[in-house]
Amino acid sequence: MNTLHKPSKQQYAYQVIRSRILDGRYPPGHKLVIDQLARELQTSAIPVREAIRQLEADSLISFKPYSGAIVTPFDEEAYLETLSVLAVLEGFATAESSRTFPHEKLDELRAYTKLMEEALDSLDFSLFSNYNKEFHKLTYKYCSNQFLKEQIHSTWERLGTVRKSGMTMKPSRMKRSIAEHYLLIEMIEKREDPVRIESFTRNHKLNTLKAFLEDKSSQPKTINY
Repeated sequence: MNTLHKPSKQQYAYQVIRSRILDGRYPPGHKLVIDQLARELQTSAIPVREAIRQLEADSLISFKPYSGAIVTPFDEEAYLETLSVLAVLEGFATAESSRTFPHEKLDELRAYTKLMEEALDSLDFSLFSNYNKEFHKLTYKYCSNQFLKEQIHSTWERLGTVRKSGMTMKPSRMKRSIAEHYLLIEMIEKREDPVRIESFTRNHKLNTLKAFLEDKSSQPKTINY
């Protein structure tokens, strides 16, 4: 008889804290109080402390003098570098996948994009991001290069450790992103030249980066007198 594997207390603490960091409930700079988490998770301090050490190895948590464990602050340079790499990797993988992409899966791509529209209408940016990720995972699913797909997964994981919740995409960019998704679906459906699909997908990702930089440059500068 098969039995379900129950995660250890340390694994459970790791999963809970990690999910709260990635979905924004614990924003960058948030202080983690071990005893408080232990009470909340109904465990001792030891599994929580071990989980925090593991999250430190994942670069999700840092230790600040006199403050203890905090959620790693937003690293702008790492974010820009990681998103740039992701644009290149996903562009190539999507182009390769487009060669054999099953037409019956196109409706699934449209469904994810529709769900993104609904998430944007309800201002649920976390849900929007999740559907966006699932959309792209499907676009490159049929790429035969497994190593490439593993690198994309690792890059997405790294992006999650350096991004700042709520600031990487603005509603105006989200609307344009949705429109670009529908154009990409049309390109895949028509079996357009993979070189064009690669370029379009890469630029689709880079447009998010450009929007971030434009938003940053439009913010008022702090002047020190």
